Amino acid sequence: MQKILQLLGVTQQKSTHAEKLVSLLGGCVGIYAIFLVTKLFFGVAEAIYIIPSMGASAVLLFAAPNVPFSQPWNVFGGHLISAVIGVACYQFIPDIHLAAAASVGFAIGAMYYAKCIHPPGGATALAAVIGSSAIHELGYLYVITPVLINTVTILVVAVLFNALFSWRHYPAALKKPRKEEPESLHKHAYPPIKHEDFVYALSQIDSIVDINEDDLQEIYALATGRTEILEKK
Repeated sequence: MQKILQLLGVTQQKSTHAEKLVSLLGGCVGIYAIFLVTKLFFGVAEAIYIIPSMGASAVLLFAAPNVPFSQPWNVFGGHLISAVIGVACYQFIPDIHLAAAASVGFAIGAMYYAKCIHPPGGATALAAVIGSSAIHELGYLYVITPVLINTVTILVVAVLFNALFSWRHYPAALKKPRKEEPESLHKHAYPPIKHEDFVYALSQIDSIVDINEDDLQEIYALATGRTEILEKK
């Protein structure tokens, strides 16, 4: 059974009921806030223009706020760049099927080069092509409303909401290092690995790895007992 679970990719990571509940509540608050803000500034009719990809962003921001894909630049740049590409593909590629495929493909490429990979961005680009006539009529205004309004709103909510809980840190750069433990607790532990070594190691993997060097340092510290290296993060 264990091998089957590993083959299926079922995670072995555990989380508390409190963490699950906080993630659930955060998703609700984030999406509801988008509706309220859109309604406040643009009226009831336009409130329906919340883009579905925000649901995917909510999962990342409130269930996995530490991962690189969830960080502010990834969310902001990923959605806006993808929105521009999606609109351009719809306007300049006559065949809807080719335009849909190109919107996602070019969005991925652009996010790669802009260092803002955010998986929901692909859906934002696609929505600009296969969305309703109301979306198509917006043209490049789609980038401003709903995309920019939706993105800024959910980012603000994510920062404020996650700050309410001491074990959460968003953006991830706000995470505070752990206090150094007495030398006697780790005198037989493995030697520490420098921060730049992790940076170099990640740069050698020719693929997106959804973990940063700080996370790797913490994992190494926890696994080897070298918790004092967290002070250098």
